[in-house]
Amino acid sequence: MSLEQLTFGVYKDSVVEKYVLTNVNGMEVHIMNYGATITSIKVPNLKGEIEEITCGFDSFESYFSDAYQDNAPYFGSTVGRYCSQIKDAEFFLNGEHFCIAQNCGDNNLHGGNVGYDKRMWIAQPFNTPEGTAVKMRLDSLDMEEGFPGNVTVSVMFTLTAENELKIDYEALSDEDTPFTMTNHTYFNLSGFATSIEEHQVTIKAGKKLAMDEGGACTGAIVDLNGAADDLRTAKTIKNVHEAMNDGFEHYYIFDKNNFALENVASITCPEKGLTMEVSTSEPGVLFYTGKFTSNELKRENGVQYGKYKALCFETHRYPNGPNINGPKSILKGKEKFESTTIFSFKYQ
Repeated sequence: MSLEQLTFGVYKDSVVEKYVLTNVNGMEVHIMNYGATITSIKVPNLKGEIEEITCGFDSFESYFSDAYQDNAPYFGSTVGRYCSQIKDAEFFLNGEHFCIAQNCGDNNLHGGNVGYDKRMWIAQPFNTPEGTAVKMRLDSLDMEEGFPGNVTVSVMFTLTAENELKIDYEALSDEDTPFTMTNHTYFNLSGFATSIEEHQVTIKAGKKLAMDEGGACTGAIVDLNGAADDLRTAKTIKNVHEAMNDGFEHYYIFDKNNFALENVASITCPEKGLTMEVSTSEPGVLFYTGKFTSNELKRENGVQYGKYKALCFETHRYPNGPNINGPKSILKGKEKFESTTIFSFKYQ
């Protein structure tokens, strides 16, 4: 196991550092402290070759290109103070009305104009009994982006010898505030040899949240029994896309104890034989197959991104949770927020 710290760029006179976690199998996870962002995950294939399986860039400047800024796909970012959409960019809390930024039509998306993905985090690399790790910390101030409460946030990324990437989130607020975080990494288990439409996916969820035409969850719960997008048995993504005549942007409610850490999903690339197992303590996931990702985006080595080229598995509390009474969508003052998601990679 090894950990390397590199200078990656400069942001507003602050040095941006990148941390490269490597395990005994040669798997690598690259994370920069701007946005606590995963810039790369590389895994050894069956031939022992190291393959890139995530969207991101090899230079800091690429995250500020016009194409990337215009499309805003949040590649690899840590997202907060409240991820996904809050309808009409408003919520009521303890009898008070709060208005936040409308940065997605009339709605608020991923914390607003300057969410956690656009902040400099304080990083601390170290080794743990589980593996090599880096912990990122951020102070989110009262009324930042319109959200009440001073919140101290931390995210720890740990790479284990079992090819697991474990992400542990913690937060503490001095007053009640809407709060949920996620990581926004886009995966392609073929190493971008093909689109993700040939991937097979299983999600242990018999229900999803209904969304309105703007993409905000309404609070209505949809039973998936017998539906094309019922993924409790493995399905090829392309077949479901064709049945829905659309890509995925679904919030699935897991069939599990709400906040217990359990296995919830499996995604496989049959061509490469690579499977990503997902375990989480969160109650659901925003499963997104990149239907709005710009085809203009590519890594510096020419690897092409775009529509259906990669998928996101965003584990978090209910989207629009403050307005639909989602479970634990409000972090109470002085109560600790804790959440864990584990991405595990193995060959069949």
